[in-house]
Amino acid sequence: MLAQAPRTSLVEAAANGIRAEISAGRWPVGARIPIEPQLAQLLGVSRGTVREAVKTLVSRGLLEVRQGSGTYVRSGFDPGASLQKLRLASLLDQFEVRCALEVQAARLAALRHTPEDLRQLHALLDRRGTPAPDDGGKAFIERDLAFHLAIVDITGNLALAETVRFIGGYIKDTIASTMGTLLPEPDDAAHRAVVEAIASRDPERADAAVRAFMTPMIAALAAGSDTSTGAPRAPSRS
Repeated sequence: MLAQAPRTSLVEAAANGIRAEISAGRWPVGARIPIEPQLAQLLGVSRGTVREAVKTLVSRGLLEVRQGSGTYVRSGFDPGASLQKLRLASLLDQFEVRCALEVQAARLAALRHTPEDLRQLHALLDRRGTPAPDDGGKAFIERDLAFHLAIVDITGNLALAETVRFIGGYIKDTIASTMGTLLPEPDDAAHRAVVEAIASRDPERADAAVRAFMTPMIAALAAGSDTSTGAPRAPSRS
């Protein structure tokens, strides 16, 4: 019998039990998992709970239901579990990853942009403005994020664009961290310097502009790190 599901959050516990079998390789990609009554017995839960757990994993892309055939393992990668692990990353970790992604995005954007792309970037910066105290800066964070996502989209690289959007919530954390006293917020001139570097069609200049943009924040975090605990943690999200 698999690990007994606790009485709280039974559906998630059952889903975790199924996920564990997939992660351990006992139910590899392409394999058909046990039928509902067998799963209920293995997990120590009702068939209704198993049904909901399977739906959860189908929605996450781990399982697929084939009518008249059964339920099969579709993928061993669970984006939800990866996001949970990302919550443990320090703010310094997140800035370093963001820098790596945005440097490559700027390099590609420098090579692939159109005049319309540049007009859009300038328009997004014009709308970016400054944080409004009445909403805690939420609208500003969205406007700032839109500018950075636009650069990624200019690359035409779907994998890069989807990767950045996958960690979009953590990029918002890095933006939010510059709105208080913790980190220096790159000003409008720093943002426009990135656009000018992209417009030059020189990927090395674009690379340098993004690094110049990110370096003060990364340096501030690195200087404030405790060697035993790492850099300050990102704000938690509900």
